[in-house]
Amino acid sequence: MTPTPVKVAEEVRALERLDLDGLREAWRRRFGRPPQVRSVELLRLSLAWRIQAEVFGGLSAATRRRLREGGGNGRSDNVSAGVRITKQWRGELYEIERLEKGYRWKGSFYPSLSAVAKAITGVKRNGPQFFGLRDEEAA
Repeated sequence: MTPTPVKVAEEVRALERLDLDGLREAWRRRFGRPPQVRSVELLRLSLAWRIQAEVFGGLSAATRRRLREGGGNGRSDNVSAGVRITKQWRGELYEIERLEKGYRWKGSFYPSLSAVAKAITGVKRNGPQFFGLRDEEAA
């Protein structure tokens, strides 16, 4: 008999009362050998996801493919094609154009903002962070 959504929710909620050893034992009973993590929270979240995926289904094939390929729309930023990004660096103003699949700077094509940042600075950098599209702390 397939568990109801209410039963699954109760089972997931019950995980909140378990310590690391209890979570490992719950995993072992249901899925076999538990992952070797030391974080109670990570193991709890992983176990909750596995329980729900077992009953309701996991990720779609398309979602798994997107995650394998880097997720989302393949971009590391949320800049639309046609947008111009400017950066003041070491007293010089740099202007980069967002293309459909990459960036243009000084008439040359670059596949990523990181490639543009490297061309400008001479060293490997996180492009979205360098151009101010990502918080320093979040990167």
